[in-house]
Amino acid sequence: MKLDDFDFDLPDHLIATRPARPRTSARLLLAEGDAISDRHVFDLPSILRPGDRLILNNTRVIPARLTGMRLREGAGAKVEITLMEPSAEGWRVMAKPLRKLNPGDVVRFSDDLSATVAERGAEDARLVFDRTGEDFDAALRAAGAMPLPPYIATRRAPDAQDNEDYQTVFARRSGAVAAPTASLHFDAALLEALRAMGVDFTEVTLHVGAGTFLPVKVQDVTTHRMHAEWGEVTPEAAAEINATKAAGGRVIPVGTTALRLIESAARSGRVEPWTGETDIFIYPGFRFHATDGLMTNFHLPKSTLLMLVSALMGKDRIDRIYAHAVNTGYRFFSYGDASLLLP
Repeated sequence: MKLDDFDFDLPDHLIATRPARPRTSARLLLAEGDAISDRHVFDLPSILRPGDRLILNNTRVIPARLTGMRLREGAGAKVEITLMEPSAEGWRVMAKPLRKLNPGDVVRFSDDLSATVAERGAEDARLVFDRTGEDFDAALRAAGAMPLPPYIATRRAPDAQDNEDYQTVFARRSGAVAAPTASLHFDAALLEALRAMGVDFTEVTLHVGAGTFLPVKVQDVTTHRMHAEWGEVTPEAAAEINATKAAGGRVIPVGTTALRLIESAARSGRVEPWTGETDIFIYPGFRFHATDGLMTNFHLPKSTLLMLVSALMGKDRIDRIYAHAVNTGYRFFSYGDASLLLP
């Protein structure tokens, strides 16, 4: 499989920079087997069945984008930082421009938040902030901005509306630096309508990392190395999913993050309780153990997520689905429209 096999032409005007309002008014491409139909997210109660189980990623996006001034004797420089992942030794970050940071430099983001550069690598750096715990969280909320994906951030700056738009209504566990974007289409009323008709829900956690936006750089896609992300499937969640499978219901992750997590937990053939980092890479030929369908947005050309949906539906079907989406004006990427893929 070559990277170019997963390319397609996408007109710029189909890249969404704002979400549909209300959330549930987004278009929904329904693909059942070989059939394709055009619906809306608010139609889900007429599409799903009693006994289906939706898997929701309850991660909460932190305002991980920071703009600060590097303070060095004799010179200052503006630096943009995106938090990637924390550790006991500080935060790993992407920095622009990275070359302006040296170990020992101090970067001031606000009167209440500064960081010292602990080390600089070839592609990222490690910062140690001057606050920890709840003090750090409060200072980050005040100084940070939502980490919009590059294909939105290059078209407009983040603003206060993104604090609501780029967060799911069931976000509970802070730690993501990118949203599980298929979940952005749900509101409380839709969740309640689905629950009332007999659809079940299971929450899992996968803290989406900034690496989700990194391009595939190898032509032989099977040699690509995925970024690792922390996730958890609790014993209760695993039991719920396995019970649905045993009863003949469909397990449908909402978003590729939820799918990657439950498949990481199901390598034995059934979903097991699971906590840790996953770098699972799903491409055509992958054997699914837990997933019966997927609700997801439309993905970038040559991306690992396009490879994932090709694994679920088959490459030829995905080619037809994406051609239909482009030809009929579906909106793409994080703030775009959705698809429900039922192989």
